[in-house]
Amino acid sequence: MQKVRTRIAPSPTGDPHVGTAYIALFNRCFAMQHGGEFILRIEDTDQVRSTTKSEQDILSALNWLGLTWSEGPDVGGQFAPYRQSERSALYTTEILKLIDSKHAFHCFCTAGRLQSLRAKQMEEKSAVGYDGHCLKLSIDEVALKIATGEEHVIRMRIPAEGDCVFSDMLRGEIRISWQQIDMQVLIKSDGLPTYHFANVVDDHYMQISHVIRGEEWINSTPKHLLLYQYFGWQAPIYCHMPLLRNTDKSKLSKRKNPTSIGYYRDMGYLPEAVINYLGMMGWTMPDGREKFTPQEMIENFDLSRISLGGPVFDVTKLDWLNGKYIRENLDDVQFVKLFAEWAFKTERVTRIIPLIKDRVERFSDVAPLAAFFLAGLPEISASSFEHKKLTSEEIRKILQFVIWQFECLRDFSRDEIESTCNKLADALNVKIRDLLFPLFVAISGKSASTSVIDSIGILGLDITRARLRHAIATLGGISNKESKALEKEFRDFWQTAEND
Repeated sequence: MQKVRTRIAPSPTGDPHVGTAYIALFNRCFAMQHGGEFILRIEDTDQVRSTTKSEQDILSALNWLGLTWSEGPDVGGQFAPYRQSERSALYTTEILKLIDSKHAFHCFCTAGRLQSLRAKQMEEKSAVGYDGHCLKLSIDEVALKIATGEEHVIRMRIPAEGDCVFSDMLRGEIRISWQQIDMQVLIKSDGLPTYHFANVVDDHYMQISHVIRGEEWINSTPKHLLLYQYFGWQAPIYCHMPLLRNTDKSKLSKRKNPTSIGYYRDMGYLPEAVINYLGMMGWTMPDGREKFTPQEMIENFDLSRISLGGPVFDVTKLDWLNGKYIRENLDDVQFVKLFAEWAFKTERVTRIIPLIKDRVERFSDVAPLAAFFLAGLPEISASSFEHKKLTSEEIRKILQFVIWQFECLRDFSRDEIESTCNKLADALNVKIRDLLFPLFVAISGKSASTSVIDSIGILGLDITRARLRHAIATLGGISNKESKALEKEFRDFWQTAEND
């Protein structure tokens, strides 16, 4: 019998997401319960957006939660390397096999042709997807185009009719028509594999027995199974978990909820409480208790107990559970120790002191000046943002644009933050001090404080984003209609800034 081997394969292109931790937890529980192995693999084929910092943040966040792995880029393993960017030779070998067997083909269609094709298909209300145009090319024509350096991708062939039928551990039989499946690009024009191709190749060579992932991948499963069939490999068993939801039942999104693991760590949540809460997402202990350890979850784990209804990630419920852990698991000595470790991290304190030192005449001045660095969401009201030049609507717009601009930064350094604010002030035709005013209030709860630019750099993107969102909500929020208009204006602004 094949040994149970599961994996989590995050892409290092942003903040470590609670959804990643949720899927990692269930993969790890399933593997541990069956005496198997849980593996971490970095899927960094998107070389434009992937960063080393993002990878390190993901590893740090998952380790903080106790979601350790037996094989990965940091610990090695028998199937190393565990970064896709370091496995290019393997993908090159495997794609040649598909081309030789006529299961994959070179596609030379330009972006312009593909856009025109998509527009026509949408206008005619027909299925949107590649039309097989380059399948008509002869071997000689393909060879000539390659020899002359014509840019191309490699796509997979898809059956013209029939259905893909497969079994899901949670959902039973799933049937998807091949007519709904596009001729997926397997190798991009830069020579790197797409997720779909590298995913299958790596899962096979790393002997992954069960793929437990989010339900958003259900419609991609036919492509993956077809690749296994083309290669003549045994496919893993699939299990598609329900997606985490916001309280309004929409897909969990950073626009409505703090989704970064770093946010919860920086806000002073206990990792035991966060991982316990993620374990409650769509799954229950047999005796119904809500507080349990990872080991207790492993011992009682049963995939059949997972509910397919989208589990709601409710921060209020997490607050309750975290408080329960603090009261029941920590004696006074442990409380002092953990609080001190959280509040007085050397790295953070050494960045705060220079901002307040010139204002301090006695140590009792420190707490009022620095309290907002250790707080959650500041106590503010709409009147806190009253300004002689800016209307409430203009302030909401500034705050929203700042959020979106900050989310675009690859390097959340002081210089980048300052440059972003200056650029935004110029684009919105407001003085920098007027643009910074609502940021002072949103970040510190005061109209004036320590340097808001430095403060944002110390607090980090996760906390900053949460406070700016809180400020927008305090000012009445942004309607869906207003949000769409702002998004269009922001895109136009971004394009203009890129062209300057």
